[in-house]
Amino acid sequence: MFEISSYAGLFLAAFGAATLLPMQSEAVLVGMLLSGHCTVATLLLVATLGNVLGSLLNWILGRSVERFRHKRWFPVSEAKLEKAQRFYLRYGRWSLLLSWVPIIGDPLTMVAGVMREPLWSFLLIVTFAKGMRYLLLTAATPGWT
Repeated sequence: MFEISSYAGLFLAAFGAATLLPMQSEAVLVGMLLSGHCTVATLLLVATLGNVLGSLLNWILGRSVERFRHKRWFPVSEAKLEKAQRFYLRYGRWSLLLSWVPIIGDPLTMVAGVMREPLWSFLLIVTFAKGMRYLLLTAATPGWT
């Protein structure tokens, strides 16, 4: 039972970290690696899946942002949204390789939805970027073996 709830906690931390919520999944992953109670491959899979699904939520929100962007309560200013769109137009889908980067990665996945990035390429690039981040973090964690 401990293992399932641990994996669920990692999934939720990774999912939340990929949204605009201020969460950290890296600390949870490293803690679980160091505990030695969980399978490394499963940890990588769960963290990556949670993080990619959180980014997918951002993409979905981005797809529907147009109908809300002029509302007074909308959390992003017109200027910031336009700046993000210009960035995405300049660098295109390959900017999604930065989706793992704190602060800029989450809004970037939302802008990909606004810019109507096809789902297949979004998922492919984001899964690669986020999976590599967790893999490198795992490799850099001393004493997890």
